[in-house]
Parts: sequence; structure tokens; C-alpha cells
Amino acid sequence: MYATLLPIASLLRQVDPTSSFLRSLNQEWLSDVQEFLHVGLPKLLFIALYAWVLILIVKFITVRVIKVAERRDSLGAGRGAQVRTLASVIRATGIGIVAFLAFLQIMENVLHFNLGPLLASAGVAGVAIGLAAQTIVKDVLNGILILIEDQYNVGDVVTLAGMSGTVDSMTLRKTQVRGFDGTLYIIPNSQITNVANQSRDFSVSTLNVSVDFSANPDQVIPLLKTIALEVRNEPAFKDIFVSDPLVFGVDSIKGTEVIYPIQFRTLPRKQFDAMREMQRRIRLALEEHHLLPGSPYRISSGAGQLGTAAREAEAEKAPDPTTAKPNEINPFTGE
Repeated sequence: MYATLLPIASLLRQVDPTSSFLRSLNQEWLSDVQEFLHVGLPKLLFIALYAWVLILIVKFITVRVIKVAERRDSLGAGRGAQVRTLASVIRATGIGIVAFLAFLQIMENVLHFNLGPLLASAGVAGVAIGLAAQTIVKDVLNGILILIEDQYNVGDVVTLAGMSGTVDSMTLRKTQVRGFDGTLYIIPNSQITNVANQSRDFSVSTLNVSVDFSANPDQVIPLLKTIALEVRNEPAFKDIFVSDPLVFGVDSIKGTEVIYPIQFRTLPRKQFDAMREMQRRIRLALEEHHLLPGSPYRISSGAGQLGTAAREAEAEKAPDPTTAKPNEINPFTGE
């Protein structure tokens, strides 16, 4: 029996299945690497280079359009902000489409992945993704409507979802608003239900001038109108005003304060310098005409004089108890 097994053991030692398997596996791996270096790698580099060139073209076109829009906007054109917004959205969307198509080409031509079943099931997957990501779909649809309806653009001062600031950037999914304190708010487009655009066509600002109660309104109102027209016709500000400033007269009286509102209508976001100059001139004019600015902590001299005169009149009407005649009738006996 033992003599019979010896030839079989020697035959097994001569034929090693492990070494033959590793040798064949090594040969297959080397052939795959050689095929990738000769065929797959050039395709991969070509697809990557092609996608990179397309992305550069998209960026060049959008940047060029933005520069042209900024140049026209500086000359007074009103569509510059909308062009910048559309250019930023097209750039983000174009880069995403190019990257997705390059990924599909790499999967099919380099990795030899069969895209037929994947594309066939794209409809079912799209329905499933749409049901699972309804918010994203709402974001994109609302973003498209915002662009089509031109509700706001990059650079506009708006109030969106309770957040106020300047539109820093926007895409089909979200809008970034930079607050006045520098805070960046990222708002999904699906949450934007009401839009308050404070810089569309023109800006309206109201300057409430507070003057003391003792000042004569017939003197204050013409003075404010003169100052407003001087600022309106100033060479540095005459091009930013849409119409003449309006002085509405006495708007309210708060204690010893009398409020005189002045309304400005200027180009979008151009009213601040004019308002500062107006306040500077009002300050100097009040001092020149010896008029006091309104203050809730001051007792007006005119009101004090009226109060003193009223108290003196009441004192004159009241009898003086020291000059009353003595009672001649005895209250106890009646005599």
C-alpha cells in the first residue's frame, strides 16, 4: 500500500497548483496593466483634458460677460446685475454638466462599465430620487422661477426668509445673502416665499429732522426745502436723484420735539452720501439761525414761558387769604 502511494506523492510535488494559479494571475494582471497603459490611460488623459478645456471655456465666457455687464452698469445700464446673476448660474450649471459627462465617458471607455442598464434604470432612479429629495427639486424649480421672473439679482439689497442684506451669489438651489454686519446667510430657494427688493429701479429714504418745539414751523419748513434743493443741485449728487426731495412739513410732535420728514428718491443704493451731506448742512443751518434741535430731555423755553404765564394768571384769579376780612359774626352765638 505504501509503495503504491509513493508515485502519486511524487507526481503531486511535480505539479503545484498554487504556483500555476499565481503565475496565471500575475500574467493577467500584467496584461491588464499593459492594456491600461496603452489604451485606457490615453483615453483617461484625453477625457480629462477635454473636460478641463470645456470648463475653462465656460469660465472664460462667463467672466467676460460679467466684465461687460459691470462696464455697462457703471455707465448707467440697469440690466448689469441680472446679467451677472445669469452668468454665475450658467457657470455653475455648465461645470456640473461637463463634470458629469466626463464621469460617464470615463466609466464607459476607461473602466468598460456597461452604461446601458444604468441609463435604462435612470427613469426609475429619477422618480425615487425625486420622491426622496423633494426639497432639492423645489429649490431648483423655485430658483428657475426667480431667474425667469427677475425677482432679484446679485448685488440687490433684499429681505429673504426674514434675512436682510445684499445678494452675494445665487444658484438654482440656494441664495447667499451678506448681512449688513458681514454675516453670510445661505438660504435654500424653496424657503423664499416673499421677496422684498429694496434696490429695484430706485431707492426711497426718509430723513426725520427733529427741531425744538420753540422753533417756528413757518421758518423751519422753508429752510429745510432750501437745503434739500441745494443738495439736489450739487454737482456731486445731481445725477443720483430721480426727483426733487420732498419736505412734508410737521409730521408729528413728541413732547418738545417737532418732526419734519424729508423724502429722497435716488438711484438704487445711492442715497447714503446725499443723506449725510443733508444732515451736515441742516446741523450748520440750525446753528446759524439759532434754532435748537429736538431733544426728549429738554424743556422748551416757549413751553416754560407759557406755563409761567398760565400760573401767574391763575395766581391773579385766586384770592389772597392774608387780605381776607375778619369774620364779624360769632359762629357760636350768631351775634
